[in-house]
Amino acid sequence: MIKENISLKNFNTFNIDVQSRFFAEFCSIEELISLSKTDTFINNKKLIIGGGSNLLFTKDYSGLIIKPSNKEIVHKKETKNSICIKVGAGVVWDDFVNYCVEKEFGGIENLSLIPGNIGASAVQNIGAYGIEAKNIIKNVYAFNIETSEQIIINNKDCKFNYRESVFKNKYENKYIITNVEYILSKNNHIYNLNYGAIKEHLGKLEVNLKNIRNTIISIRKSKLPDPKLIGNAGSFFKNPYISKERLLNLQEKYPNIINYKIDKNTYKIAAGWLIEECGWKGKRYKDAGVYENQALVLINYGNNSGKNIVELSSKITLSVKEKFGISLNSEVKYI
Repeated sequence: MIKENISLKNFNTFNIDVQSRFFAEFCSIEELISLSKTDTFINNKKLIIGGGSNLLFTKDYSGLIIKPSNKEIVHKKETKNSICIKVGAGVVWDDFVNYCVEKEFGGIENLSLIPGNIGASAVQNIGAYGIEAKNIIKNVYAFNIETSEQIIINNKDCKFNYRESVFKNKYENKYIITNVEYILSKNNHIYNLNYGAIKEHLGKLEVNLKNIRNTIISIRKSKLPDPKLIGNAGSFFKNPYISKERLLNLQEKYPNIINYKIDKNTYKIAAGWLIEECGWKGKRYKDAGVYENQALVLINYGNNSGKNIVELSSKITLSVKEKFGISLNSEVKYI
């Protein structure tokens, strides 16, 4: 069950070639309980990974990496208009999106082609094109690392926010997510087409789940590199939030600044636009670079540690701060 000195190159989408001292996967709660009783589990620091799409390794990992590989999909409760589905944390996120769209379950289609696994959807509160995971998550099943207690955490108690959840702060390194429950629509789907260029790309196509999914896949592929070909973690930075007053001041000098209204006093700024305006799009720094089609994406040209990517992200952050007075924060976790 526990392996030693394992290369992590195939377990992170940056394709960083570092090693983990110990590595273990579990395919069931029973296997996780057995793992939790081992000396390796008890005596080492631990890192839980999914698809590795939100991690940047800067060195070898000296502890135990745990990867959920349980892949069950269970229909728990179904009504005329909705369905509740319990999904194993090891299921690939986009495989689940495709599963739902094929069965005409709505509410998840805008999240097509996001990399990673089911567990990460709750940790990160993943989002795209006007939809966030919190909109469809009902419960999260979690395993207490210290006590081996299994608990169910409801949506409210997950304290979801923009790319945030309780699993990134209060519960970080304390729980292992084993399953996530989602509520999806079966009839009278409410489509969200107002973000980005969805309507434009749909054109005259019928508005349905499959066409929306295919459209979003097409848009994402045009902007984002395939991590199997070029190491990357998708969007590297979060889109910053600023006040209305700050936005109005910036618009005097930068009238084309891309922004989205959150509420009457808060606006979200497109981080990719800020980075591009600072001249970083398509630029290379040592073995790292900024993707030529989307400035929000940092890429790995080499197989060494992620230190070059860290250095590049720091330079980008500094230049955006100096030019716009806006602080960028990373979506990616440095290890």
